[in-house]
Amino acid sequence: MPLTEAGIYVAALRLIDEDGVEALTMRKLATVLDANPMSLYHHVPNKEAVLRGVARMVGAQFRTVTLQDAPWQERVRLLATDFRTLAHRHPKLMAYSFSQPDFIQPDDPFWTALTAIVAAAGVSQSGVSEIAALMVAVVVGVLGAELNGSLQQWASLEFPGAAAGADEATDADRASDQDHMFRLVIDTLIMGLEGRLAAGRHGQGAGR
Repeated sequence: MPLTEAGIYVAALRLIDEDGVEALTMRKLATVLDANPMSLYHHVPNKEAVLRGVARMVGAQFRTVTLQDAPWQERVRLLATDFRTLAHRHPKLMAYSFSQPDFIQPDDPFWTALTAIVAAAGVSQSGVSEIAALMVAVVVGVLGAELNGSLQQWASLEFPGAAAGADEATDADRASDQDHMFRLVIDTLIMGLEGRLAAGRHGQGAGR
Protein backbone atom coordinates (compact mmCIF):
# COMPACT_ATOMS: atom_id res chain seq x y z
CA MET A 1 0.00 0.00 0.00
CA PRO A 2 1.26 3.49 -0.76
CA LEU A 3 2.31 5.56 2.23
CA THR A 4 -0.18 8.29 3.12
CA GLU A 5 -0.51 10.89 5.84
CA ALA A 6 -3.74 9.31 7.07
CA GLY A 7 -2.13 5.88 7.15
CA ILE A 8 0.75 7.27 9.23
CA TYR A 9 -1.68 8.66 11.79
CA VAL A 10 -3.60 5.38 12.04
CA ALA A 11 -0.39 3.42 12.61
CA ALA A 12 0.86 5.99 15.13
CA LEU A 13 -2.38 5.78 17.11
CA ARG A 14 -2.06 2.01 17.27
CA LEU A 15 1.47 2.34 18.66
CA ILE A 16 0.40 5.00 21.16
CA ASP A 17 -2.52 2.88 22.38
CA GLU A 18 -0.14 -0.01 22.97
CA ASP A 19 2.98 1.67 24.39
CA GLY A 20 2.25 5.34 25.04
CA VAL A 21 3.37 8.60 23.46
CA GLU A 22 6.89 8.38 24.86
CA ALA A 23 7.53 5.11 23.03
CA LEU A 24 6.55 6.50 19.65
CA THR A 25 9.48 7.25 17.34
CA MET A 26 9.64 7.90 13.62
CA ARG A 27 11.84 4.84 13.19
CA LYS A 28 9.40 2.57 15.01
CA LEU A 29 6.55 4.04 13.02
CA ALA A 30 8.40 3.35 9.77
CA THR A 31 8.98 -0.26 10.84
CA VAL A 32 5.27 -0.77 11.51
CA LEU A 33 4.44 0.73 8.11
CA ASP A 34 7.20 -1.32 6.42
CA ALA A 35 8.62 1.90 5.03
CA ASN A 36 11.95 3.69 4.87
CA PRO A 37 12.11 6.10 7.84
CA MET A 38 13.11 8.96 5.54
CA SER A 39 9.99 8.44 3.42
CA LEU A 40 7.81 9.44 6.38
CA TYR A 41 9.27 12.95 6.24
CA HIS A 42 7.69 13.48 2.82
CA HIS A 43 4.32 13.43 4.62
CA VAL A 44 5.03 14.67 8.18
CA PRO A 45 7.98 16.81 9.32
CA ASN A 46 8.51 15.30 12.78
CA LYS A 47 7.02 13.39 15.70
CA GLU A 48 5.25 16.48 17.05
CA ALA A 49 3.41 16.86 13.76
CA VAL A 50 2.43 13.20 13.90
CA LEU A 51 1.02 13.67 17.40
CA ARG A 52 -0.95 16.74 16.34
CA GLY A 53 -2.32 14.84 13.37
CA VAL A 54 -3.30 11.85 15.48
CA ALA A 55 -5.01 14.13 18.02
CA ARG A 56 -6.96 15.87 15.24
CA MET A 57 -7.95 12.52 13.77
CA VAL A 58 -9.26 11.21 17.09
CA GLY A 59 -10.95 14.52 17.91
CA ALA A 60 -12.77 14.46 14.57
CA GLN A 61 -14.18 11.05 15.50
CA PHE A 62 -15.96 12.49 18.53
CA ARG A 63 -19.69 12.01 18.26
CA THR A 64 -22.52 12.74 20.65
CA VAL A 65 -26.26 12.37 20.35
CA THR A 66 -27.92 15.65 19.43
CA LEU A 67 -30.77 16.47 21.80
CA GLN A 68 -31.80 19.89 20.59
CA ASP A 69 -35.12 19.80 22.44
CA ALA A 70 -33.69 18.50 25.72
CA PRO A 71 -32.83 20.82 28.61
CA TRP A 72 -29.33 22.21 28.32
CA GLN A 73 -28.40 20.44 31.57
CA GLU A 74 -29.06 17.03 30.03
CA ARG A 75 -27.16 18.00 26.90
CA VAL A 76 -24.12 18.93 29.02
CA ARG A 77 -24.25 15.59 30.88
CA LEU A 78 -24.47 13.61 27.66
CA LEU A 79 -21.70 15.58 25.96
CA ALA A 80 -19.36 15.18 28.94
CA THR A 81 -20.10 11.46 29.24
CA ASP A 82 -19.42 10.87 25.55
CA PHE A 83 -16.18 12.85 25.79
CA ARG A 84 -15.13 10.74 28.78
CA THR A 85 -15.86 7.58 26.77
CA LEU A 86 -13.54 8.83 24.01
CA ALA A 87 -10.83 9.63 26.56
CA HIS A 88 -10.98 6.11 27.97
CA ARG A 89 -10.90 4.62 24.47
CA HIS A 90 -7.48 6.20 23.83
CA PRO A 91 -6.21 6.98 27.35
CA LYS A 92 -2.52 7.34 26.55
CA LEU A 93 -3.08 9.71 23.67
CA MET A 94 -5.68 11.75 25.53
CA ALA A 95 -3.55 12.07 28.65
CA TYR A 96 -0.83 13.57 26.43
CA SER A 97 -3.28 15.76 24.51
CA PHE A 98 -4.76 17.22 27.70
CA SER A 99 -1.34 18.70 28.49
CA GLN A 100 -1.14 20.59 25.18
CA PRO A 101 -2.36 24.23 25.10
CA ASP A 102 -3.72 23.81 21.55
CA PHE A 103 -5.69 20.69 22.46
CA ILE A 104 -9.01 22.46 21.81
CA GLN A 105 -9.52 24.09 18.41
CA PRO A 106 -12.49 26.23 17.26
CA ASP A 107 -13.72 23.57 14.81
CA ASP A 108 -13.44 20.60 17.19
CA PRO A 109 -16.79 18.76 17.39
CA PHE A 110 -16.64 18.79 21.20
CA TRP A 111 -15.99 22.52 21.39
CA THR A 112 -18.63 23.28 18.77
CA ALA A 113 -21.25 21.25 20.66
CA LEU A 114 -20.30 22.67 24.07
CA THR A 115 -20.41 26.31 23.00
CA ALA A 116 -23.80 25.72 21.36
CA ILE A 117 -25.14 24.27 24.62
CA VAL A 118 -23.72 27.11 26.71
CA ALA A 119 -25.34 29.64 24.38
CA ALA A 120 -28.64 27.74 24.55
CA ALA A 121 -28.46 27.88 28.34
CA GLY A 122 -28.74 31.65 28.13
CA VAL A 123 -25.14 32.82 28.47
CA SER A 124 -24.54 36.06 26.59
CA GLN A 125 -22.59 35.81 23.35
CA SER A 126 -19.62 37.63 24.88
CA GLY A 127 -19.43 35.10 27.73
CA VAL A 128 -19.91 31.81 25.86
CA SER A 129 -16.23 31.10 25.15
CA GLU A 130 -15.16 32.04 28.67
CA ILE A 131 -17.73 29.77 30.35
CA ALA A 132 -17.08 26.92 27.91
CA ALA A 133 -13.31 27.22 28.43
CA LEU A 134 -13.71 26.95 32.20
CA MET A 135 -15.94 23.89 31.80
CA VAL A 136 -13.39 22.26 29.50
CA ALA A 137 -10.60 22.99 31.98
CA VAL A 138 -12.49 21.30 34.81
CA VAL A 139 -13.53 18.25 32.77
CA VAL A 140 -10.07 17.80 31.26
CA GLY A 141 -8.47 18.13 34.69
CA VAL A 142 -10.71 15.46 36.18
CA LEU A 143 -10.25 13.12 33.22
CA GLY A 144 -6.48 13.62 33.32
CA ALA A 145 -6.49 12.63 36.98
CA GLU A 146 -8.62 9.61 36.14
CA LEU A 147 -6.36 8.45 33.33
CA ASN A 148 -3.10 8.76 35.28
CA GLY A 149 -4.53 7.16 38.42
CA SER A 150 -4.31 10.26 40.60
CA LEU A 151 -8.04 10.52 41.20
CA GLN A 152 -8.24 6.95 42.42
CA GLN A 153 -5.24 7.46 44.68
CA TRP A 154 -6.58 10.70 46.15
CA ALA A 155 -10.00 9.17 46.75
CA SER A 156 -8.41 6.34 48.73
CA LEU A 157 -6.52 8.64 51.10
CA GLU A 158 -7.57 8.33 54.72
CA PHE A 159 -8.82 11.36 56.56
CA PRO A 160 -9.07 12.27 60.25
CA GLY A 161 -11.95 10.42 61.84
CA ALA A 162 -12.10 7.69 59.18
CA ALA A 163 -13.30 4.35 60.55
CA ALA A 164 -10.47 1.90 61.10
CA GLY A 165 -10.48 -1.42 59.30
CA ALA A 166 -12.65 -0.34 56.40
CA ASP A 167 -13.05 -2.96 53.68
CA GLU A 168 -10.58 -2.61 50.84
CA ALA A 169 -12.24 -1.44 47.64
CA THR A 170 -12.41 -3.80 44.68
CA ASP A 171 -11.67 -2.78 41.09
CA ALA A 172 -15.42 -2.66 40.44
CA ASP A 173 -15.89 -0.39 43.46
CA ARG A 174 -13.17 1.94 42.25
CA ALA A 175 -14.67 2.12 38.75
CA SER A 176 -18.06 2.85 40.24
CA ASP A 177 -16.54 5.54 42.47
CA GLN A 178 -14.94 7.23 39.47
CA ASP A 179 -18.24 7.16 37.60
CA HIS A 180 -19.90 8.74 40.62
CA MET A 181 -17.20 11.40 40.97
CA PHE A 182 -17.40 12.32 37.31
CA ARG A 183 -21.17 12.74 37.55
CA LEU A 184 -20.65 14.83 40.67
CA VAL A 185 -18.24 17.12 38.84
CA ILE A 186 -20.65 17.63 35.94
CA ASP A 187 -23.59 18.23 38.29
CA THR A 188 -21.50 20.80 40.18
CA LEU A 189 -20.63 22.62 36.94
CA ILE A 190 -24.28 22.63 35.94
CA MET A 191 -25.42 23.95 39.32
CA GLY A 192 -22.78 26.66 39.18
CA LEU A 193 -23.96 27.84 35.77
CA GLU A 194 -27.60 27.63 36.86
CA GLY A 195 -26.79 29.86 39.84
CA ARG A 196 -24.91 32.33 37.67
CA LEU A 197 -27.77 32.55 35.18
CA ALA A 198 -30.32 32.95 37.98
CA ALA A 199 -28.26 35.75 39.50
CA GLY A 200 -28.16 37.46 36.12
CA ARG A 201 -31.92 37.26 35.79
CA HIS A 202 -32.25 38.92 39.18
CA GLY A 203 -30.03 41.80 38.14
CA GLN A 204 -26.89 40.81 40.02
CA GLY A 205 -24.56 41.38 37.10
CA ALA A 206 -23.92 37.77 36.15
CA GLY A 207 -24.99 38.03 32.53
CA ARG A 208 -21.67 36.77 31.25
